[in-house]
Formats: sequence, structure tokens, C-alpha cells
Amino acid sequence: MKDSNSNSKRWRPFTTNCCSAEDQTIFGNISRCRPSKSEFSKNIAPIPSFRRVSFSDLSRSSSIRINEDLAQSFGSDLYDFQLSELRAITQNFSSSFFLGEGGFGTVHKGYADDNLRPGLKAQAVAVKLLVEGLQGHREWLAEVIFLGQLRHQNLVKLIGYCCEEEERLLVYEFMPRGSLENHLFKRMSVSLPWGTRLKIAIGSAKGLAFLHGAESPVIYRDFKTSNILLDSEFNAKLSDFGLAKMGPEGSNTHVTTRVMGTNGYAAPEYVNTGHLTTRSDIYSFGVVLLELLTGRRALDNTRPKSEQKLVDWSKPYLTSSRRLRCIMDPRLSGQYSVKGAKEMALLALQCVSLIPKDRPKMPVIIETLESLQKLTDMAVTCGQWLASPNPGKNAVASAKGGRRENKGVIYWKKSPVAATPKK
Repeated sequence: MKDSNSNSKRWRPFTTNCCSAEDQTIFGNISRCRPSKSEFSKNIAPIPSFRRVSFSDLSRSSSIRINEDLAQSFGSDLYDFQLSELRAITQNFSSSFFLGEGGFGTVHKGYADDNLRPGLKAQAVAVKLLVEGLQGHREWLAEVIFLGQLRHQNLVKLIGYCCEEEERLLVYEFMPRGSLENHLFKRMSVSLPWGTRLKIAIGSAKGLAFLHGAESPVIYRDFKTSNILLDSEFNAKLSDFGLAKMGPEGSNTHVTTRVMGTNGYAAPEYVNTGHLTTRSDIYSFGVVLLELLTGRRALDNTRPKSEQKLVDWSKPYLTSSRRLRCIMDPRLSGQYSVKGAKEMALLALQCVSLIPKDRPKMPVIIETLESLQKLTDMAVTCGQWLASPNPGKNAVASAKGGRRENKGVIYWKKSPVAATPKK
């Protein structure tokens, strides 16, 4: 299999505009829409690097036909696996090999080598088994099409796929550290150090920048902590391209599409109008920055109503270092850069602006984050982290300054901060 990097191969998009109305796919009698051989050949006429394949044409084709078209399009870039082979390497999708479950399928660990395919590097792999049905098929097809073409160090690598009858599977490189979501929110996980959080933010930003800066821009549409996977060195890679969309072309300023994604991460203008742009991804990126800062989920219905939506709750705290320390992840125990946290908070605030044009572009975001890596003004050594994040029953509230005392240790109470009134 070819192992190209982001600079060695330019790519072109597959067409996606057949038999749909503003992405509202028509699921009537699909057999009526099957193109004739002559129409099909027009839709996928060969181009210099590979054949052009239509989402809709493939969605209506048999598994044999799909495999033939994908094989001609991708050649040796992707392996076409048989279901029996993937059952074997996952011990029939054993629960002991279970890695996780998403909205469109389960993921199991397996092991592949040249016994499976000549020339295949010996490695652990992740095998995603998608749910049956048209939506599961479209998610599968989108991932094959995008990850089959896109190669970058901050995108998870797709190794191959399987399409047999109604079964749809994907085979990726295995990411041993799992998802960012697990590291931030699982109680038993070890807290991510500040430097690692910054590294992850930069890596995922570079992944988005690559997508947005492609010859034909790609809108990721589902940027969130569970889709940011980590390798053994905590390098971040974007995964799950099932909802990815081609960006607007020509004079168009946006793509109009049905609203899909994850509550808490989706940009307000996209939710309200269905208008999708690369700025929608930047809003989602800002939400993840807030999660990295606070250790809180984008949407958490277990919290008091005023604290459930991270963006709304955190905004009043983001412009002041004094206020910001009240919402910093207590698991950091003050081991974070005061200036770095403030700059990241201000960047997050820009990213989640309600005015899309005011959100920074990815190159600016990357430059800002990279400038924070050498800062060493740790809060715990600068007198700005006097906290005991879990006050005991002997904690006493002070009448002044919103402080509490717990056996002689003073820390700041996390009291609500009123938003600045509009003038």
C-alpha cells in the first residue's frame, strides 16, 4: 500500500450531486433511479488520477459493482477485505476485542499482517462495523471516498474496507490512546497535562486546516472530542468522516444541507438555517478548546440548568485571568500557563462568535496555539492557583471576595459571573 503524505499527492473530489435536493436525499423507489450503463459511464468518466465516482450512483449499486468501482478508483491505496477475513482478525467481533460504539456502528480491535494481504504491514487495526440501512451505507461510503483520497499526519489512516451484501466495514490504523473524550471525561483516566492538551489542540487544528485548505475544501461537520483520536505519543488525528461535505464552489458562499452533527458542537447558524461553511467547523473547534480548558463536556444535562451548555456558561469567564481560573479544569491542579490559558480562552471566544465572519481561520488558530508552547508561567507557582478543588465539609464561606477557607487553605469559590450588560 502506498504511504503518501499530505504534500505528495493532490486530490480531487468525487461528485456528490446526483438525485438529491439540497442534500435531502430522495429514498423513494431507488431502483427507478439506477442509471443506464451509458449514463453511469458519463458520471464516472476517468480523470488523470482516478475515476470519478458519484455518491448516489454507488448508493444504488450492488456490492459487487461498488467494489469494482472503488478498486478502479483507489487501486492499491486501499485494501478490499472480505467479511470472513475481518471476522477472523477480530475473533468474530468478540466482546474482548471491543473498542467502542458510535452512532453508526461498533469498533473492534484486530491484527493484520502480510498473511492477510501480501505487502500489508504487521499492525494492530480498528475495524468498524456499520449498522445496516441506507444511512449507515452513506456514512460508510463517505468515509471511503474522503479518507481514500486524503492523506495527512493528523487524519486517521484508512487501510481498507469491506462491502458484502448488506455488510459495510472499515479498517483503520489502530490508535492506542483512544479518544480525547475518554481522557478528558472518564473518571478513571489520568488527567492530561497542560502541554499535552496544547499539543492535541495544535494537531487537531492542523488536521482541520488541511481539510479547509485542500484544492476543493472539505467541511468536516462533526468536530468533537470523541472524533479526535490519539496515537501512542498523543498526536491527534481526526476520525469519522461519515458526515463530511464538500465546501461551496464558485461564487457560492455556503452549502445548504440538512442539519446533522452533535448537539453542543454545531454552529448556531448551521442549526438554524442549514447553511454550512468551513466557519462551522471553527465554531466546533472553539467548543473543544473550552473542553480542554475546563474539563467539562460541551453539553452536560447532569449539571444545573445554567451550566449545561458549556459555551453559554463559560463566556463570562473567558476575558479575565482572574475569572478564568474559576473554571479551569481542577484536575490540572494549577499546572498550566496563566498567559497560555488566557490566550487559549480568548481564541476559543473568537471561534464561538455568533458572527461566522468574526471567527479566525485555521492558519491563525494554529499560529496562536503554537506561540503558547514555550510559556512557563505555571499558575501554581505564580500565586494564581491557591485552590483545593474538592473542598471538604469543614470549608467555610468568607463574606468577602467569594473566597472559602478549608483548614487554612484559601481557594476561590466558583460563583456565577454576570455577563457584561450591553450598552
